[in-house]
Amino acid sequence: MTIKSRKEYLQAIRLRYHNANKPEKTPILNEFCINCGYHRKYAIRLLKGKKKKKKSQTKSGPKPVYQDKDLLVSLKRIWFATDQMCSKKLQAAIPLFLPFYEQEYGFLDDHRKAKLHTISPSTIDRLLKPVRTRYTNKGRCGTKPGTLLKNQIPIQTDTWESSQPGFFEADTVAHCGNSLAGSFVWSLTFTDIASTWTENRAVWNKGAHGVFTQIKDIEGNLPFPMRGFDCDNGSEFLNYHLHRYFTKRPTNPVKFTRSRPYRKNDNAHVEQKNWSHVRQLLGYDRFDKPQLVDLLNDLYKNEWSRYNNFFCPSMKLISKKRVKSKYVKKYDTPKTPYQRLIASAHVSPEAKQKLTDTFPLLNPFTLKKQIESKLKIIFAALQKTSCVTEQ
Repeated sequence: MTIKSRKEYLQAIRLRYHNANKPEKTPILNEFCINCGYHRKYAIRLLKGKKKKKKSQTKSGPKPVYQDKDLLVSLKRIWFATDQMCSKKLQAAIPLFLPFYEQEYGFLDDHRKAKLHTISPSTIDRLLKPVRTRYTNKGRCGTKPGTLLKNQIPIQTDTWESSQPGFFEADTVAHCGNSLAGSFVWSLTFTDIASTWTENRAVWNKGAHGVFTQIKDIEGNLPFPMRGFDCDNGSEFLNYHLHRYFTKRPTNPVKFTRSRPYRKNDNAHVEQKNWSHVRQLLGYDRFDKPQLVDLLNDLYKNEWSRYNNFFCPSMKLISKKRVKSKYVKKYDTPKTPYQRLIASAHVSPEAKQKLTDTFPLLNPFTLKKQIESKLKIIFAALQKTSCVTEQ
């Protein structure tokens, strides 16, 4: 008997089997087993017509809490306003952005606010997974060694006082496009190790005089005094003007040190800020117009500094241990540079009061819009005829 015949025979005999009483079912079952050659138990299952239970489409366990579409829209808006921050930092940034959310996007009920306050980093990763973007570009090194003062400026062999604000690492970033030839804009990055307070300035051609001028401007705008300055071996830093300015001043001299040649990890703090504060903002285009310096400094000194130092949390490495073949790293709770300065015992009450008075006047969503508006002006100027033709 073919498979098709067996199926037809089963459909014909099943109705008789269902309508029969117990004594009558026995001969029907015997007949079915003889004709089809089935085992008795298997024949009973076929005649009863019991189908396999389909697996439930719904997962077991508690119902999902964060499936609200409006909640996801609010989370995305905050995430984009933070420049697509990682989940752990975003969790710390949400309470800073929520008070200003309704001014930009309208009413947000208390229930969704409570959910955003309690959302975990893993849930943020799961919700934002479909819309995450990645950056893979790499830059070029534009550091040219300075040899004049290498014997006078010691190499930093011990670690800075990481609990006291004022010890800075400095570096430069080349906006050279595909070639280091010709003249173009450089970005100067200053980052404080204790608080992660970061300042940026733009200079033309990375000359010693231009860098020196911007360093004085940065120091004059810091909310705390500078105590230490560590840089790479570039000639824009290793020069007599800067060395005399830091070490020969009559009051509050600054400890001036340098890193080992070709060891970027010696300045790991500022190298990380080169990516997060410069490359993510401006990308890898060639900025070869001198007028871009003033436009960039207007952005760096105002909106960009306030946005990053008051509203962008950062994590600091607490410990790093090697367990067999892996490194286990532990980080502190994400905090903004502003929060770290307020919590520091080494910052004067006057400086804290000035920062506290400034914070309520700032709106992160407004700052973000102003940053984007100024970036449009910068890149519009960049699209015009370049001063130097790239070869």
